[in-house]
Amino acid sequence: MKVLVAYASKYGSTAEMAQKMGEVLRKADMEVGVFSADLVTDVKPYDAVVLGSAVYAGSWMKPVVELLETQEKDLATRPVWIFSCGPTGEGDPVEIMHGWRYPEALEPLLQQIQPRAIAFFHGKIDPEKMHWGEKLIIKALRARTGDFRDWKAIEAWAQDIALALRSERVA
Repeated sequence: MKVLVAYASKYGSTAEMAQKMGEVLRKADMEVGVFSADLVTDVKPYDAVVLGSAVYAGSWMKPVVELLETQEKDLATRPVWIFSCGPTGEGDPVEIMHGWRYPEALEPLLQQIQPRAIAFFHGKIDPEKMHWGEKLIIKALRARTGDFRDWKAIEAWAQDIALALRSERVA
């Protein structure tokens, strides 16, 4: 089973999550490629795909959106899982975002692709990596800074993907 984990990450937080997912899938005896979405030109070599993006102002990053748009037909023919890396703080990220799980503009694409699951994980804000304009936005929004990623939840989600793929391989 060959699995692609593609992501878009501005400061590395989502990339680290994608790498962790790749590690979990490799431990489940999957052949895994973990790549920045802007480096992926074809999903055909993969049996399954996991796509993730950092969320900024309610939007996914352009490389993941472009990958979804250019590979829509091929993504619709294989198992796909989607994840977002977004809010900081405590509690359920979907509740914090008032039910938001992905950008509304992507609904038609996701309807065609039919992802197996869509996850939304807490993110990380490190002001030391941001330019002054971003720091002002973070301050204005009163967003909490720090690392709020739930590594156990991320690993459990990746294990669920491995179980689903393993059961399909056996069937």
